[in-house]
Amino acid sequence: MVKVKEKKSVPETDAELNNIPAHIKGMNRHENDKNDEKLYFMALGGLEHVGQNMYLYKYHGKYLVVDCGMGFLEEEIGAGDVQYCDTTWLEKRKKDVVGFVITHGHEDHIGALKYIWPKFRKPIYCTRFPAEILRQTFTGVEIDFNPEKDIVVFDHHGATLNLDPFQVETFHVSHSVPEAQMLIIKTPAGKVLHTGDWTFNDDNPIESQTDYVRLREIGSDPKLLACACDSTSASRQEPQTTEIQVRETLTEIMKNAPGRVLVTGYSRSIARMKMFAEAARAAGRIAAIKERSNPNPVPYVGLPEFREMGIEFGYLNADDVYLYNDIKDLPAEKQAIFLTGSQGEQYAMLTRLCRGHVKEMKLQPTDTVLFSAIIIPGREQDVSYLYNKLARMGIKTHTIYDTDHLHASGHAGRPEYERFYDMVHPQVSIPMHGDYINEMLNGKMAMERGGAKHMMVVHNGEMIALSDGEAPYIAETIETSFVVMEGETERSADDQVYKNRKKIATNGAVFVTLPVDKRGFLKGTPEVSSAGIFETDDTGFMKRQIQIEITRAIDNLTKTERKDKNNLIRAVQTASNKVIRASLGADKKPQYSVHFVQK
Repeated sequence: MVKVKEKKSVPETDAELNNIPAHIKGMNRHENDKNDEKLYFMALGGLEHVGQNMYLYKYHGKYLVVDCGMGFLEEEIGAGDVQYCDTTWLEKRKKDVVGFVITHGHEDHIGALKYIWPKFRKPIYCTRFPAEILRQTFTGVEIDFNPEKDIVVFDHHGATLNLDPFQVETFHVSHSVPEAQMLIIKTPAGKVLHTGDWTFNDDNPIESQTDYVRLREIGSDPKLLACACDSTSASRQEPQTTEIQVRETLTEIMKNAPGRVLVTGYSRSIARMKMFAEAARAAGRIAAIKERSNPNPVPYVGLPEFREMGIEFGYLNADDVYLYNDIKDLPAEKQAIFLTGSQGEQYAMLTRLCRGHVKEMKLQPTDTVLFSAIIIPGREQDVSYLYNKLARMGIKTHTIYDTDHLHASGHAGRPEYERFYDMVHPQVSIPMHGDYINEMLNGKMAMERGGAKHMMVVHNGEMIALSDGEAPYIAETIETSFVVMEGETERSADDQVYKNRKKIATNGAVFVTLPVDKRGFLKGTPEVSSAGIFETDDTGFMKRQIQIEITRAIDNLTKTERKDKNNLIRAVQTASNKVIRASLGADKKPQYSVHFVQK
């Protein structure tokens, strides 16, 4: 699935070497040369898009993996449950992988471990919050996994990890999930600051603020080779909304709402859950989460589990947020309910409520629904369904489009980047995790404000060579792809199954059954049906015309031609296209499925 592009051999003669700039002599020798003193960075996923983060650092032939996340499924794929990076190239080098270091516990940074980790079985280094998510997730999917041995938990206030030949220092940074970390990747070749996801939300109510002291120290180090920095919201111009501001907004709405208040947001945002609870208390309401309808254990970590983690790790008090069953008999004006569904996910609680699929709880016209989240790219249609469904039911909603300070992002905008690059001055800027324009904006600020001499806006699969005081360059390029997991089946993105689904979705399909004898002669009328072609043809005209044209085309084949089934299939396609394109347009290219019945 992943193919390594052929590279030209390295020049060996003095004449050849003299024609190459000094700073790139010896490029590509890193693949075999253990004495290569360059540090390399490459992404298998996470560049020029949001999600599916998986980054590699290479030194002396060893690989350090940073994050291992799921991606957001593209509608044109046609199906599937999740997608993640294709690791075929790295699997060939798995003996040289020293481990996985996790920056924080969001699915686009840890969600693919349950699929990818079994292929490597290397230690996972993370703080206690993502560690607990992984323990529960791996138990749910029944992976042969020993959390005491396979997960190394480090202090969420900061730690130093020795993963020879790498030393990784971590320190705390604000984000929308607890215990997010920035990483300093250290080797004798130099240091790289890897930010993970971050923002400067100094009013985070459950954690200390970003470790600005350490950030300034590493940012002013002249030996800082590069900064690989999150770019998700680099284009946002407004100063960051804080969680405290969100709490005040929630409080005001809850005080004025006539009935129940339902707040939907990200289940891992423990700080938001805390602010929701404090707002409910200030408004004279009791805060609760809507737990699952099915009491049986399920193989994933959801809102009830995150509530328990918040309590276990001291981010929530046990009486901050109850379960819906505990408060359902209270008057509506006393209820405040936090639930999933801010992205219109198929099985999330708000989506199921809108469809009337929750027996024990029904939406009421007096309810007020707050969307305390942004819309993740690709989820617009699903969220729009919720907006419109709630409006038709007469339920008042509040969204980030009509209500200020309803959501605090976990990603920095321009004001935060300006503060960041006033502190951080890398030799090379490597923008990551964001669409192309946001990566460009990030890199531009790194050069203009942070003094970076070079900006490397690269593609997934391009390996950047870094060396102190020298210009970076792309030392190697591999072809990257992603894998789609559908049920228990793992498919590559270019699997023929998905190609066929997309073709059928666009152009329809024709199914033909040919009754033939062993010589290839027709022994009856071809049976024809379709998907997306002539189902609405009440007269049956198109179907009869296709049958006539197929019969005529096969009758015109010679005795020799009809013995080959491929010739019969081509005759079916040509004859059917003649009718379909005359009726539906010359560019119609349906998928064909031809079955033979021996007569």
